[in-house]
Amino acid sequence: MSKIETNDVELIRTWTLSSDLTMGSSVRAKGILQELQARLPAISKKAISLEGVDLVLAMAAEEKAAFNAAVSVVIRTMDEAPSLPVIPREIQDILGMKASERHRWLADGRLPSAGTRTVRLAGRARQITFHVFNPKVVEDLLDRGAVDEWRVEDAEAKAEKRRNAAYQAKRSRLAKKSGKRSKKNEDVPDDPATRLTGWEDFDADGLLR
Repeated sequence: MSKIETNDVELIRTWTLSSDLTMGSSVRAKGILQELQARLPAISKKAISLEGVDLVLAMAAEEKAAFNAAVSVVIRTMDEAPSLPVIPREIQDILGMKASERHRWLADGRLPSAGTRTVRLAGRARQITFHVFNPKVVEDLLDRGAVDEWRVEDAEAKAEKRRNAAYQAKRSRLAKKSGKRSKKNEDVPDDPATRLTGWEDFDADGLLR
């Protein structure tokens, strides 16, 4: 609710955010509110609030012109809301994924990006750039349980990687042992006591020809 005293509020209008708009996410609902506040003039930014799934615009009677202007902005934004890009914190809440999973699946192409957005952090000079996502794509991923599938795929890939690593380690150990045995045999000195005798005479008689 606005900071205006309740007794002074005479102009009020409410819009309900449907599940189609929020995809069941309170974070997405808050994101729509923030999009509205960004579009409203300074005088009206604090006049709109989110109460549950309802957007409430409340202003004093003497602010009728500003109220009507704000109503127009809200109506236009609500019409555009179904196509508003989904930002990182929203998609994580909608699909129930961790930030690390979002980065991994974005990098390997399973999570398609709809482009990037650059914003300036409030009260700071620094800007940040992040990927945004198509709401229709996000809804499709949600409906078919894609995140659960990807987690199974990742677990299988991780297990296969461990098996390959264990196999390579075993091969390395065997190769190392084989190398040590070969080196040990090469290092054994030629002992005259074990050398066969009489070969020269045997050869002289032509028996080796």
